[in-house]
Amino acid sequence: MLYYLFEYLDKILDVPGTGVFQYITFRSALALMLSLLLSTIYGKRIIRFLQRQQVGETVRELGLAGQNEKAGTPTMGGLIIIFATLVPVVLFAKLHNIYIVLLIVTTLWMGTIGFIDDYIKIFKKDKEGLKGIFKVVGQVGLGLIVGTVLYFSPAVTVRTDTSTSDVFRTTTETVILPAPVEEKSTATTIPFFKNNEFDYAELLAWTGEGYEKWAWLIFIPVVIFIITAVSNGANLTDGIDGLAAGTSAVSVLALGIFTFVSGNIIFSNYLNIMYIPNSGEMTVFIAAFVGSLIGFLWYNSYPASVFMGDTGSLTIGGIIAVLAIAVRKEMLIPLLCGIFLVENLSVVLQVSYFKYTKKRFGEGRRIFLMSPLHHHYQKKGYHESKIVTRFWIVAIMLAILSIVTLKLR
Repeated sequence: MLYYLFEYLDKILDVPGTGVFQYITFRSALALMLSLLLSTIYGKRIIRFLQRQQVGETVRELGLAGQNEKAGTPTMGGLIIIFATLVPVVLFAKLHNIYIVLLIVTTLWMGTIGFIDDYIKIFKKDKEGLKGIFKVVGQVGLGLIVGTVLYFSPAVTVRTDTSTSDVFRTTTETVILPAPVEEKSTATTIPFFKNNEFDYAELLAWTGEGYEKWAWLIFIPVVIFIITAVSNGANLTDGIDGLAAGTSAVSVLALGIFTFVSGNIIFSNYLNIMYIPNSGEMTVFIAAFVGSLIGFLWYNSYPASVFMGDTGSLTIGGIIAVLAIAVRKEMLIPLLCGIFLVENLSVVLQVSYFKYTKKRFGEGRRIFLMSPLHHHYQKKGYHESKIVTRFWIVAIMLAILSIVTLKLR
C-alpha cells in the first residue's frame, strides 16, 4: 500500500525523493528489514499467546534423545512466518502484480490447510491431524489455481529473445526495428544445457497441427505435482529444531537471485536467459519471506521455543514450489531443494522396502534406522545441532550450484 502512496506523491505531487519506491531493490531491502523486526519482536508475543492457549506439541514416543523435553513446546509457529511475510508484502509490493497475488493466495491457502491440521492434532487430540486425502485435495486445489492462472492469464508472458530494438540509418531515413514481443508460453528452463529451454507443449507435437492450444493438459498437472511434492517435502523436513526454516531460507534466497535476474531485461540479456516481464516484483515477496524465516530461527533454533507445525511447513513448501514454477526454474527443484528431495526419498524407500521384505521374508526390514533421514542420524547418536548445521551446509552448496547454472551450460 505504501508503494501506491509514494507513487502518488512522486508522479502527481512531485515530492522529491519519493521516486525511490519505484526501485525493487529498495523495497526489497525495506521488506527484509521489516519482516526481521516483526518476526523477532512480535514473534515472542505470538509464542506467549500460543502458550496461553495451551497450543503445545504432543510428542510421539520414537526413542529419540531429548524427545521428551520437547513435549508442551508451542506449535503453530508458522503463524509468525505468515504474519511477518504478508505485512511487508502488503506495504511494499505492487499488489496488482499477478505473481504477488498468486504468492499471497498460496501463503493463505497452504497456511489454512496447515492450521486446520495443527488444530485437529492439538484441540481434537488426534495425532494424525487432517486426513491425508484432505491435504492432497487442498494441494491439488492450489495447483489447479496456480496452473490455470499461469497458463491462461494474459499478464503472464515471457520473452526468450532478450535483445532490444535495433536502430540503424540509411541514406534517407532512420529505421527502428521493433524489439521481440512478449508471448504466452509454457516454456521452462533445463539446467546445464546450452539451448536450455523446453516447452511442455512439445510433448503434444505428435497430435498434429494446433497442438499448442492443448498444452494446459500437460502444464497444469505438472504444476499440481510440483506443489504437492515440494509442500510434502518441506513437511517431512520439519522434524528437528531449525532444520526446515534454515534450509528453506537458503533455497528461497537462491530463488530470489533467479527472480531478480529473470525479471530484469538487462541481466536477462547479459546472462542469455528467459526474460519474464513483471516477475521481478516477486523479489519483494522473497525478501520478506527470507526475513521471516531468519527471524523465526531466533526462536526455533535449538532448543526451540516454538515449532512451526504444519501451518509453517506446508506454507513454506507451497511458496517455494510456486516461486520456482513462476520463474520457470521448476526443473532445478531436485537440486535446489535437494534436502527436501532426500527426506522424501528416505521415507518412500523405507516404507517400500519394509513392505517388500515383509511380503517376501515374513518380516519387515529397514534401510535406515528411522525415516525421515534426519531421524536416522539422531538414532546414530548425532546431536540435533550437528545434524542441522551439516544439512544447512549441504543446502548452501546445492544453492550455489543452482545459481551457477545461470552460466554453467
